Amino acid sequence: MNLRDLVYGLYARRVERRLDLAQAPKHIGVILDGNRRWARASGGTAEQGHKAGASKIQELLGWCSETNVEVVTLWMLSTDNLSRPEKQLMPLVSIIENAVTDLAADGRWRVHHVGTLDLLPSHTQTVLKEAEEVTAGNKGILVNVAVGYGGRQEIADAVSSLLMEHASKGTSFEDLAGIVDVDLISSHLYTRGQPDPDLVIRTSGEQRLSGFMLWQSAHSEYYFCEVFWPAFRKVDFLRALRDYAARHRRYGT
Repeated sequence: MNLRDLVYGLYARRVERRLDLAQAPKHIGVILDGNRRWARASGGTAEQGHKAGASKIQELLGWCSETNVEVVTLWMLSTDNLSRPEKQLMPLVSIIENAVTDLAADGRWRVHHVGTLDLLPSHTQTVLKEAEEVTAGNKGILVNVAVGYGGRQEIADAVSSLLMEHASKGTSFEDLAGIVDVDLISSHLYTRGQPDPDLVIRTSGEQRLSGFMLWQSAHSEYYFCEVFWPAFRKVDFLRALRDYAARHRRYGT
């Protein structure tokens, strides 16, 4: 261990000792950003960057398991990413499939897909479905893997699902218009039944949501971290929790 790692380790333990876990968020959303830029800065390829980012996921979940976090949502592939050239997209999809398979094999987490399955390759759909089935009985953190996910698409899918459900019941448009409210739409989101994210973390220095959990993050706290995702350390995670705990959450203003 070099001197820098030793100093970071000591600092991380100091921050951790001062954290009040009673103030920890229950649901954390993470925008895993900066894999390719980390690779370029390290002299590697984009594929190497994505692999390094995928390997960081288990570390993050391990840190979360030491707190009171109950749900983690990981944005791994957006609907916009699906428009990339196949030469760029397919290696990334393969890395994501392997990461999801590893999460399922770990045995600690419950894996749940959020996104539009129909937009994904058939093999990817199978991997995601099997991961959900295999981990359904696990008691650990619920891990939402956002693959083929877009916030606008989620809201559109929720409205479509709502309309289809009530059409099958014979509900008239007039009656439906009278009962549509926030709770009804929420019950058709990909994350229905889950608490909304208390904290959203984005790595790489970008300070925007890019469509991540647009509906659910209305009252979330945001933490933007300069470090690229593959280089994200426990001390960065602890700083995010410390920052969150220091805020006075106000709803509606």
